[in-house]
Amino acid sequence: MTGDGGRLPIVIFGARVRPDGTPSRTLRLRVEAAAAFARTCEHPLLIPTGAARDGLPSEAAVMATMLRDLGIAGENILPEETARDTLESVRACSRLLHAMGHDGPVAVATSAYHLPRCMALMALAGWRVMRVPPPPHPAARSVSRRWFWRLREGAALPWDVLLMLAQGRRGASSRD
Repeated sequence: MTGDGGRLPIVIFGARVRPDGTPSRTLRLRVEAAAAFARTCEHPLLIPTGAARDGLPSEAAVMATMLRDLGIAGENILPEETARDTLESVRACSRLLHAMGHDGPVAVATSAYHLPRCMALMALAGWRVMRVPPPPHPAARSVSRRWFWRLREGAALPWDVLLMLAQGRRGASSRD
């Protein structure tokens, strides 16, 4: 039983906002995939996550605007604007969901290359995770950029898992 009216949270992991405040291709594709998935759910709650950087709007705010533009009702969007990276997003969204009384599954929306890390971290935070089908197009257009992101994730996944386990042991668990 969930304390949030049986809603399915869909956490949308952020990506950088362009210098003009518009969404990057990666961000746009993630939001479009999450919105498409949300339309198949009975009671979705979309949680775009990502902080502001360099005087630009937060990733979460840009995504929330995009979601509204894609026809998602404002009451189904709950931006999380404090997290500066993937691990912080997992922790911040976990705190938010626990505060709401949610104890059911959580759907994870991001790019295909980023999905394994996000799902692993959310599972380590104690959630039953569902995979939102990633965007049908790669985030990066060039093969070299795609390999860069894959290699980066190959290093980031074990690093973030170790950080999460270490921080959790020091009392910084997702339930604080």
